[in-house]
Amino acid sequence: MKPLQGKIAVVTGASRGAGRGIALVLGAAGAIVYVTGRSVRNNSTRPDLPNTTIEDTAELITARDGIGIPIRVDHTNDAEIGTLFARVRHEQGRLDLLVNNAWGGYTDSDRDISFDAVFWEQPISRWDTMFTAGVRSHLATTHAAIPLMRIQRHGLIINTTLDIPPTHYDCGLFYLTAKITINYLTLGMAYDLNQRSGIDIAVVGLAPGWMRTEAVIRGVFPHTLPTPERLHETESVEYSGRAIVALATDPHVLHKSGKILSVRELVREYGFTDVDDQQPA
Repeated sequence: MKPLQGKIAVVTGASRGAGRGIALVLGAAGAIVYVTGRSVRNNSTRPDLPNTTIEDTAELITARDGIGIPIRVDHTNDAEIGTLFARVRHEQGRLDLLVNNAWGGYTDSDRDISFDAVFWEQPISRWDTMFTAGVRSHLATTHAAIPLMRIQRHGLIINTTLDIPPTHYDCGLFYLTAKITINYLTLGMAYDLNQRSGIDIAVVGLAPGWMRTEAVIRGVFPHTLPTPERLHETESVEYSGRAIVALATDPHVLHKSGKILSVRELVREYGFTDVDDQQPA
């Protein structure tokens, strides 16, 4: 039997990148995966990256003997988020796993400006999209999902983020501030659910490493492209999905609620490997 057989999952921002990799692994593990994002066929937000739509992701899940259900959702739109969970409630009657992965800031106009550039050289619009399509989307999506998840009073919420201490600075002001805010959201969500309300829904911040996303592979962001000598340090987009399966099948996952955990930390605990059977650090 597959480890997540019968579980219901929603993965946001799953048309490409980490979201796609996570959705594929969850589907292969037996979960019914609702794949959300804004990129649909004939109307992709990234036409420079072909075959990166929610329909493509859902079809890849099906090819792995899973069930993927694509739903076009703009996670900056509260009404669309509400419609998503109304449909999940109608079709499944429950929600076991939510992965908040939707993110903003990678627009065509500012792609040539590094994310670790000094703050006055970065367009202020980047701050707006990171906080609206990233931070706020995590909160708004979870806010709408909680009534459905509370039906069984247990479950798992994953916020993809960055595991960096607030005293450390090396990723650019806009990006770093958004990720640290997501980390605090994770802490607060866990406290309200577990400590204040006694609901056994774990909330974990998951920090991937250096991923070989479609954009990285195609050199869309030249400053993120690994050199051949450093390729072994990178991980596939599915590595995070394997970490989430490990968390979702851990009967003691509630002990990790409110924490920010890196994929490399979880590898040491659970022993899973990447798609090439390696454990990149």
